[in-house]
Order: sequence, then structure tokens, then C-alpha cells
Amino acid sequence: MTERDRRARVSAYAAFAVQGLCFASLVTQVPKMQKTHHLSDGTLSLVLLMVPLIAGVGSVVSGALFKRYGSGLVLRVAQPAVAVTIVLIGATGDNDIALYGAVALFGLFVGAVDASMNAQAIAVERRYGVSLITGFYAVWSVAGILGGLWASASNKMDLSLLTGFGIAAAVGVAGSLATGPRLYRREEEGDGPSAEELKAAERSVPWRPILIVGAAMAVAYLADSAISSYGAKYLDDELSAADWVAPLGYVAYQITMVISRAVADLGVRRSGPVQVVRLGGLIGIIGMIGVVAAPNAAVAIAAFAVAGLGLSVIAPVSFSAAGRVDPTGLGVAVARVNIFNYVGFVLGAAVVGAIAPVSHTHGLRLAFIVPAALILVVFVTAKGFDPKPVKGADPNAPAMERPFA
Repeated sequence: MTERDRRARVSAYAAFAVQGLCFASLVTQVPKMQKTHHLSDGTLSLVLLMVPLIAGVGSVVSGALFKRYGSGLVLRVAQPAVAVTIVLIGATGDNDIALYGAVALFGLFVGAVDASMNAQAIAVERRYGVSLITGFYAVWSVAGILGGLWASASNKMDLSLLTGFGIAAAVGVAGSLATGPRLYRREEEGDGPSAEELKAAERSVPWRPILIVGAAMAVAYLADSAISSYGAKYLDDELSAADWVAPLGYVAYQITMVISRAVADLGVRRSGPVQVVRLGGLIGIIGMIGVVAAPNAAVAIAAFAVAGLGLSVIAPVSFSAAGRVDPTGLGVAVARVNIFNYVGFVLGAAVVGAIAPVSHTHGLRLAFIVPAALILVVFVTAKGFDPKPVKGADPNAPAMERPFA
């Protein structure tokens, strides 16, 4: 590899790190944001639902810009904007209208960064000729852990939202501006398949195996959305955790995800994808039951960690299964499976947000029962994670995924 490729790879790692840091810095402060703005649980659920919905728009819009400007330029613009928007959210004070506008901008730019950083990662993989995507998401998770720890520390020091977000954003902007110029330019990314090639490819990829693993993917992301969006609020509101303790549930969840994904490939090679998915589903259910039954914050944090240990394996194995039924090499099956992570994330925010206001003292506890029960879908669909390969498919083809939040 050339020095140019190595610099682009480091810059892509930096993009994933900045995104993980900014996202974690925001979602772990949901309880503090709610208190600052005096939001009801119903209003908060609508605010949180805005993020994945508008992120989908941002992803589509940015994708349309790639062909003309390249994903690198889009990323260089959108990523500092994500950092700036979390500062705007912190600066809204008790102005609810300003909060809605700032959150909408955050969702828009998060979607743009999701699409563009993935495009850069895939370009790096293409140049290196080996699968590297897991490493990028490991960086995302590690940065998310740091973001959660910073939220805990800022609450311990009794910093305002504006100050806490401002420091995290400054780190993010500095990292983005320093490494952004080394991302691949439009002419270095190469041309993707034509519209005619994609249409022909779509007809050769079967839908049934995609729907099977996609159902499990949606359930996993529904649980992930519930934990990332409402985990800190659950610890703060219903388990009476201190402000600095509330973000630690997300931190524990991310730590075990990194650990689990580090060994998941070895498990698949030794025992096969079906057994790994079943074990992951079982551990995920145990973790979610622990969340629902937790008598205090310490037990809930441990349960979040257990849930992360199990749920983290489902998405990567889903993409591997998609590779086995895609004879085109153009990522059609992967793109189809990828739809289900957004479906799950939106449903998670909507379902938990709808149930939580039912009870002021146990609403979130009741809401977490839904993802705990739905993880049973993983057991029903487990055999679908080892589909009969389609002739010409590459089961080891690199896959693009949205990281668990």
C-alpha cells in the first residue's frame, strides 16, 4: 500500500472516532436535556424519534452528492457540523423550539456522516483488498465509551450541557479538520456500478433469506435503540442513579460490544453462524431481562453490559449471511439487510417512547420488556444465518453496516 492509502485509512478511522464520540456525548445526556427543557416523556420520545428519521434523509441526500463531489468532501463538511450541532443543542437553554431545530440539524448531519464515513471505509477496503470494516467500528465503539465517560465526568463536575458538549465538540472538530484533508478525493474513490448493472443485480439476489436475517437485525437494533436512547434516562429516573452514574450504562454496553466482536469471528469459524447467533440471542435476552428486573442502578449497568455482549454479534453475522446469497459482488444483499437496522432503530425509539409515558415510576421498565421479548425472533430465524450459498456469491465479501449506538 502507498503512503496515500495509509493516510486515508487513518483519516477514516478518525472519522469513525469523531462520530462515536459526538453521538455518545449527546445520547448519554438525555436525562439532563429533559430536565433542562422540562420535557414530558411524550415530548422527549418525539424529539428522540426525530434523530433516526431525519438521519435517513441526510443519508439519502449525501449519497446523491457522492457522485459529483465524492464522499470525502461531504464528510469534511458534515462531520464538523455534527459537532457544532451538539453545541447548539447545549446552547438552547430552555427554548424548546430552538431545541427541536438543533436536534433536526443533528439528525441530518449524523445521517450524512454515517453514509460518507462508510463510503470512505469501503474505499479503503477496496484499495487494501482485505476486509477492514470491523476495525472501523471498533474505533467507533471505543470513542463512544470515551464519550460516555466524559458525560459521566462532566456531570460529576456539575458542568452545564453547553460546557460539556462544547469540550467534546472541540475535540471532534479538531480531529475532523486535522484528518479530513487526507480522506480519499472523488477521483480516488473509483466508480460504482451503473444503474443498469444494479437493476440486473437486484433481480439475481433472492429476497427470502434477506427477510429472515433482516427480521433478526431489526430486533437487535430495536433493542440497541432502546438502550442508547433511554438507558441513561432509565438509570436516572426509575433507578434513582446520580447524574454522573446515568451515562455508565451506555459505557458498559459499548465495552462488552467491543469485547464480543473481537472474538465473534473465531466463534463463527469454530461453531458456525447459527450457534453463535443463538448464543448471542440467549445472552441478549438474559441481559434485557436483567435490565427489566434490576432493583438498582448497579444491577442495571451490569445487565446492559450482558445485553451488549450478546446483541453485538447479530449484525456482523447478518451481513456475512447476506454475502452468501449475493452473486453480484455489488453489495445488493448487504444494502437490503442494511435497511433493517434503520427500521429497528426507528421502531426502538417509537415503541419505547410510546410505552414510557404510561407510568411515571415504571414506564421505561415496562417498555424494555418489548425488546426483551422480541429477541426471541433471533431464535426463530437462527437457521437463516447459514443460508445455502448462491452460485457465484462471496461469503467473505466485506460488508457495510451502521454501528450499534
